[in-house]
Amino acid sequence: MADKNNLENNSKDVCEVVCTHPDVVNRVKDRMIEEDQYSELAEFFKIFGNPTRLKILSLLAIEDLCVCDISETLNLNQTTVSNQLRILRANNIVKYQKEGKMARYSLTDLHIEMIYKVGLEHILE
Repeated sequence: MADKNNLENNSKDVCEVVCTHPDVVNRVKDRMIEEDQYSELAEFFKIFGNPTRLKILSLLAIEDLCVCDISETLNLNQTTVSNQLRILRANNIVKYQKEGKMARYSLTDLHIEMIYKVGLEHILE
């Protein structure tokens, strides 16, 4: 019975008549990015799929921080935080600046903060 309900619900999501609009299809096809760019974009968004990394980003959206301060704030050991920061750094999400023996982390640019904030705004609607 559940399969029949799914079929009925899914049938509401499709056109009842097959009628393509070549001008529309061509217009949107012309604006599509390359296949490898879709793959790269998918990999980029995977970075945001880890709660610990998102917590780190949320902190760095407030203020630049060192590993010790991030670890203390999130109640995580420094190794865990360092591993996540390494992933974020490798994907150009965060950067760091050495200050003596300390490294202070920040978001690479405003785009990263915007992605985080727009995602948060979306789930809070």
